[in-house]
Amino acid sequence: MHYQYQKALPQSPNFFSRLSSFPQFKKTLPLILIIIGLSLVAFVAVPILSYQFLTAPRFSSSVKPALNDQVSSPVVLAEETPDYTQPLNWFPTAPRLPPRPSRITHYSLSIPKLEIGNAVVEVGGEDLKKSLIHYEGTAFPGQFGNTVIFGHSVLPQFFNPKNYLTIFSTLPTLEVGDEVLVDFDGVHYQYLVKEMIEVEPEDISILEQRYDNSCLTLITCVPPGTYLKRLAVYACLTRN
Repeated sequence: MHYQYQKALPQSPNFFSRLSSFPQFKKTLPLILIIIGLSLVAFVAVPILSYQFLTAPRFSSSVKPALNDQVSSPVVLAEETPDYTQPLNWFPTAPRLPPRPSRITHYSLSIPKLEIGNAVVEVGGEDLKKSLIHYEGTAFPGQFGNTVIFGHSVLPQFFNPKNYLTIFSTLPTLEVGDEVLVDFDGVHYQYLVKEMIEVEPEDISILEQRYDNSCLTLITCVPPGTYLKRLAVYACLTRN
């Protein structure tokens, strides 16, 4: 019986094996990983801290209401996480208002300062991934009352005015006097921001209807990337 041996061709080491052969790389690898970890933490924490200490003090605060003893809050099991792409989960104690009769199911909203143009608003919608949502039962644009519109937000670094999951991420940068434009049933309405309020999720006063003016309330979650509180941008109609 005969055996034949053939010498294997030498293989060049890949990039990672060459790096691991250097003692200096082995010493610096933990430091590199720590720096990457801290950078990720800063990426998330800086916008939240900036909002909390620089932006939030500009807003009015609403007194947290005492809950009626006869109204029980929904029980959420510990392992359940509310789906915040559904606006009804933003205010667990809010009542469901009877829908107002209208043939209009969608209209558009623009905020020039935030480069939001002709965003779709669905009346009574349930999925903030697909559109802004008009809280059903509140006034329609141009009517006396309070038009309430919900919009989703994430960390401002990911803001994209064409993506409904990120569309209201920069809403806290609005200021008194900024424009909010609405096209409803072929009519163009201009609203100007009058006040910005930060409230707790239990405070449903920002959903209330007042009939002394035609107003619009834009709502999103704050601080950025969290669902701890709600920001309400209150604007009033100037012309149509």
